[in-house]
Amino acid sequence: QVQLVESGGGLVQAGGSLRLSCAVTAFTLDYYAIGWFRQAPGKEREFVAAITRSGSYSSYADSGKGRFTISRDNAKDTKNTVYLQMNRLKSEDTAAYYCAARISAPSLDAHLNYDYYYNDWGQGTQVTVSS
Repeated sequence: QVQLVESGGGLVQAGGSLRLSCAVTAFTLDYYAIGWFRQAPGKEREFVAAITRSGSYSSYADSGKGRFTISRDNAKDTKNTVYLQMNRLKSEDTAAYYCAARISAPSLDAHLNYDYYYNDWGQGTQVTVSS
């Protein structure tokens, strides 16, 4: 089991940017696929973005394509962190954002976009976009 801690949320005006961070406490991040999900009040949790353990492939929900970028830094000595850069934010991006992790393999990458795939979750960070 690993621990995940999200940070970087806050209040931003529409059109602005935020970079969310997911710090992963693990011996190495190399074995883990990481996903970002969000949940707005009164709505179900939804997929935002995910990245494979190698970082060679990433996936995005249609709502974030062209605006969001997921990236990872597997250097355990300094970072062990996955980032979600969010640009041109909209009011509908307002939600609590969660990162999730799972020890993965390429054969399982088809499941990256689904919350059932992940074993470990962070506590979330709130993003509020004012219009």
